[in-house]
Amino acid sequence: MKSAERAIAVLEYLSAAGEPRSLREVHGDLAIPRASAYALLVTLVHSGWVEPDATGSRYRLGIRALRVGASYVEQDDVVQRAQRVMDEMSQEWGETVHLARLDGQEIVYLATCISRHSLAVVSRPGRRLPCWATGLGKALLAERPWAEVDALLPETLAASTVNTFTDRQALRAELRRVKERGHSVDEQESTIGLRCFAVTLNVKAGAVPNEALSFSVPVVRLDAERERRIVAALLDARDRIVR
Repeated sequence: MKSAERAIAVLEYLSAAGEPRSLREVHGDLAIPRASAYALLVTLVHSGWVEPDATGSRYRLGIRALRVGASYVEQDDVVQRAQRVMDEMSQEWGETVHLARLDGQEIVYLATCISRHSLAVVSRPGRRLPCWATGLGKALLAERPWAEVDALLPETLAASTVNTFTDRQALRAELRRVKERGHSVDEQESTIGLRCFAVTLNVKAGAVPNEALSFSVPVVRLDAERERRIVAALLDARDRIVR
């Protein structure tokens, strides 16, 4: 059991790392005995879950992790329900469409339809972002009681840009506005130059929504009328997916 727990810890550690990690880092950061950490890495390399970099001294996730992640997305019920509608939205509007799920303090992107424009910012499936710094995350947080949100958030709300909400009371007021509007707006809070509009998907009757759908659009391609039409398209897409 301990070996299985350690193997999972190593995989999650490498998944969250921005670059390959050394044996010393795995051993030190996870507090796993050096010999055990080495044996785990060797086993994971042999099975394809982890692979060494060009130097042979640092490790990253391997091809098997990609295969399992892709299978998860392909078999996900919400992705299957939303994909056709997302494709139609992307074709009609030419903008990037995202589907994401709340997972702890982060949102995880499940599916993406890429903008046909050269100027676009895309979050690939599997990418994680702080829930308080995205339109998708704010839409999902707004569906929950503030006490639950407050307990979910980290003590310090790190800023992704100068526009990110880092004050709890300001974020609480923003979530009230999101709830009243029926959709959220990421006003360049995760990426400068990008505005995101998001709505939640109530795919399970009676349950708090855990997935959200969004349009991500560079501000240079937006005006008040286009924003209004994009929000209307999102609301229509939500109804088509959840009905």
